[in-house]
Amino acid sequence: MHAFDSPYGALSLTRYPPTQNPTLQAFDATDHYLLSQLQAQPEPGPLLIINDQFGALACALAAHQPCSWGDSHLSELALTENLRINQLDSGQIEMVPGDQSPPGQYQQVLLRVPKSLTLLEDQLRRLRPHLLPGAVVMAGAMIKHLPPRAGDLLAKYIGPYQASLGWKKARLLSANFDPQLIPPTQPLASHYALDGTDISLCNQPGVFSRERLDIGTRVMLPLIAEQTATATNIADLGCGNGALGIMAALHNAQAQLLFYDESYAAVASAKQNFTNALPGRTAEFRVNDGLIGITPDSLDVVLCNPPFHQQQVIGDDIALRLFQQSRSALKPSGRLLVVGNRHLGYHVKLKQYFSQVTQLAASDKFVVLLAT
Repeated sequence: MHAFDSPYGALSLTRYPPTQNPTLQAFDATDHYLLSQLQAQPEPGPLLIINDQFGALACALAAHQPCSWGDSHLSELALTENLRINQLDSGQIEMVPGDQSPPGQYQQVLLRVPKSLTLLEDQLRRLRPHLLPGAVVMAGAMIKHLPPRAGDLLAKYIGPYQASLGWKKARLLSANFDPQLIPPTQPLASHYALDGTDISLCNQPGVFSRERLDIGTRVMLPLIAEQTATATNIADLGCGNGALGIMAALHNAQAQLLFYDESYAAVASAKQNFTNALPGRTAEFRVNDGLIGITPDSLDVVLCNPPFHQQQVIGDDIALRLFQQSRSALKPSGRLLVVGNRHLGYHVKLKQYFSQVTQLAASDKFVVLLAT
């Protein structure tokens, strides 16, 4: 936990999920810069916060009853936890999941620029109908993570913008709402084929590997039929567009498939793809913090291509957490099938939770491991 000296008061903030790295904070200079610029303006009108990764912005502005909107369920949990830590009333903040649009009309918008430019474009497109006359959208990021095209997207969907000077390696882009602007309306979803099938996978904005099938997934796909042929309950953990779980379902007509991801866009994509590939068949789709809340000893197989980053921070904290959750959710004879970059050393780390770890396949960059 770290102290955040916000322009709106001091806060104690923690990251979620918890990290073993004490240098990683739940805020950065972008949060402070956005808040200080907002404070310099007249009393904010209806206020919307977008992509508040750990809740620093919403906690600081809780007294103004903001709406918080974003694609990440983990960010919602981080905000809830930091409201609790600071004894703030969660009822002051309306949390809106990413698969819905903001419910009100807003005068001020604070937006942390996400890693995915397509997600940013989708959010700006959906935001526009909810802006009041004279609304201002302030988008911020650390300079090293600010894509050059972010300003172009603000101009395309909101109106003319100005870039701030850098402050502690952060920069803001402030756009004024232009009600006369006519933004583009072309579809933002992408499509590509699932290897070895005639299935086309649809990817909503922000979904992992939305332009082409991930190389690691491609290495794992040929192994799924053998590893899931007799399974009853199969989970695609961190499902993305659902490629792994759909392949398992194609080779096991009796299995119950479960798709879990912390991204609303990912779960929506997986559900759409499963329904299109296997019409009439049912599965469970859940936006979730990994396998938390899943009945222990209930799964036969977990398929997992775990993330090795949280936004721009690279590490294996989330992957290790998913391995531990899988161990709890699997039956005593259950199996976890994992693909990961060679350099991450998952074969060693999996042995913290599983009695046997076997390498099933490998490419130049990726290995597929079976943990039992």
